[in-house]
Amino acid sequence: MTETPDIKIPVSGIGIRHKARATVALIGNPNAGKSTLFNRLTGLRQTTANFPGVTVEKHLGTVQLEHSAINLVDLPGVYSLDGHSADERIAVDVTLGRVAGTERPSGLLVVIDATHIYQGLYLLEQLLELQLPTMVALTMIDAATASGITIDVEGLQTALGGIPVFPVSSISGHGLDELKAGLEDITTIDTPDIPASWPEFSETARQLTRQLGDDWQRIDVIQALLQTHPDLAGKLSQQLGAETVASLREKLFGDSPPAAAEARHRYHWVKGVIEEVQEQAPLYRKVGVRLVRWTNQPWPATLLFFAVLILVFQAVFTWATPMMDAIDATSSQLGRWLVTQMGHNAFSSFLADGVIAGVGSVIIFLPQILILFLFIIILEDTGYLARTSFLMDRVMRSVGLSGQSVIPMLSSFACAVPSIMATRVIPDRKDRIATILAAPFMTCSARLPIYALLIAAFVPNDPVGWMNLQGLVLFGLYLLGILGGLGTALLLKSSALKGPKPRFILALPEFRKPNLQTVAIKLYGRGRIFLKRAGTVIFVIAIGVWALAYFPRMDVAQYQLTQVVNPESSQFERDNAQAAAQMSQSWLGRIGRKIEPVFKPLGWDWRVSSAVISGFPAREVVVAVMGTIYAVGSEADDQSLSQKLRSATWPDGRLIFTLPMVLGLLVFYAWCLQCVATLATIRRETNGWRWPIFAWVYMTSIGYGGAFVIYQVGSML
Repeated sequence: MTETPDIKIPVSGIGIRHKARATVALIGNPNAGKSTLFNRLTGLRQTTANFPGVTVEKHLGTVQLEHSAINLVDLPGVYSLDGHSADERIAVDVTLGRVAGTERPSGLLVVIDATHIYQGLYLLEQLLELQLPTMVALTMIDAATASGITIDVEGLQTALGGIPVFPVSSISGHGLDELKAGLEDITTIDTPDIPASWPEFSETARQLTRQLGDDWQRIDVIQALLQTHPDLAGKLSQQLGAETVASLREKLFGDSPPAAAEARHRYHWVKGVIEEVQEQAPLYRKVGVRLVRWTNQPWPATLLFFAVLILVFQAVFTWATPMMDAIDATSSQLGRWLVTQMGHNAFSSFLADGVIAGVGSVIIFLPQILILFLFIIILEDTGYLARTSFLMDRVMRSVGLSGQSVIPMLSSFACAVPSIMATRVIPDRKDRIATILAAPFMTCSARLPIYALLIAAFVPNDPVGWMNLQGLVLFGLYLLGILGGLGTALLLKSSALKGPKPRFILALPEFRKPNLQTVAIKLYGRGRIFLKRAGTVIFVIAIGVWALAYFPRMDVAQYQLTQVVNPESSQFERDNAQAAAQMSQSWLGRIGRKIEPVFKPLGWDWRVSSAVISGFPAREVVVAVMGTIYAVGSEADDQSLSQKLRSATWPDGRLIFTLPMVLGLLVFYAWCLQCVATLATIRRETNGWRWPIFAWVYMTSIGYGGAFVIYQVGSML
């Protein structure tokens, strides 16, 4: 019985969807346009998962060709096969077939940036040692032409021993049809033997591969001789004898480090190829090139950096507000409508205050997350993010990190979850962990409602020069978070995570126009990841907080026996008073009373303690809980809650919310880690609970200590 083909009906017309017959690895340098090309070739026919046993994501897509289809694996960017970061190592291991549970690719599609061809050719010559069918996609050919660079594609193909070379522009789509046609035959391409850049070394590797047998690939022998793979180097010494291997290395490398000798020979070959196939116009003739060189200078680059930051944060905190208000209003109205239809009971409260409010507490932050990611993706696609890392490298080195930590820490101003995930580009594990533990100190969007409430209620709106005191306090809290993060990095890098100064090697990419399809696909993927990974945790916690606040129930009769009812009070005021009484005797209220002695040295009573405890899983619920506790309802963003806080007293009549107590509370929120989603992400990225537990204990301790010192000293003064 013949197999029926898988039929697909696309948006326009009817076509056959072929089943993938091979897996091809898409590999190239960082910022070479690899991901943009991947998105143009696969569209929405792609999935995101993790490689087995590691936290590095893999992007797998299907390329539908005219007569067949292939699976395309988008690997992280690498400069050579001697990668150091987690992303680089997994890219090399997948290419070499060393990852369990992942199929070794049948061929390679090597992406080379036409504006930086020398970097791509170095990696390409290393990849040719794998003896796999190989094709080259020469990206950004339009940018190269605009920069005065002319490349003889036929000459390049000849210099590479006949490897197919396809000049493409992922932005305009130029050359993509020809590339797809070439991919039809990629598995049948004969791997050429191009003239070796280092004949003696290549011949030695070839002879040893034949001598060692089927357990060794040629690339294994090369990495063993170069000592870039310690396990293989040890295995080679065991099989051939340490003296024999040492003699071979001395003959090949002399007194030079093996990696340096390899680089010298390969780049000598690359230089010869470039001299044959590339012509470049004088730089001074290009106004755009002179402008780019001007922006690379310290002062213009710094001014541009701060201008970009102002634009990004203005957009995050201004553009998102209407959408967040609309989500909040929709969630509240839907909850009220549901209670009206179903009546006041446990099930309606579960749906309205638990499920709907829980979903709303997740979705309400999506506009800020998407706007921030939109800017980051655009800046990444234009090549500006790489320049930002280079600019801030000197500052980060003062605390033991490098410029690679800048982007993750900037991302934390919206949410720590995606910023922690962004640390995967950092090569050294110690540097990566230090960045992960510093990132939650940055003032995320969830802290802003708490800051806004307390500052508006207790900090006078007095002018200070051309600014006002409230604005300065808010700026001070942002600065406090930055200092806490940098101080933590410095402390860790000088103690538990002490190590050599991080290396930071970066080739500045050319500025280029972003591709809208790529931006949209990346934005969709990152938004989905946020909702799936952080949103599910916040939703579950919101349900838990609802249960603690709802049970056990106090009915109307119990409330009337314990309260003096003012007949002149409105129904709204009576309902809020009953809600406050319910909160007082609920499990959450009882927990607050039990732990009140722990927080009393900070000036907190049981009500503040209850609100803070409810916010440990997720800060987003704190303001709503305080609104319920102080009998003004969950809509606590107006003057009513501020007035209640200003008049709240201890049983002896002393004010609770004094200025030292409020400042201490602000410091506590600036430094304390109150986000289960962040802890879960740290656990996932570090593969264990050691660092999440340390982060929670450390940040909670210094938050408590800071609040304690400010309250006690301020009260004495």
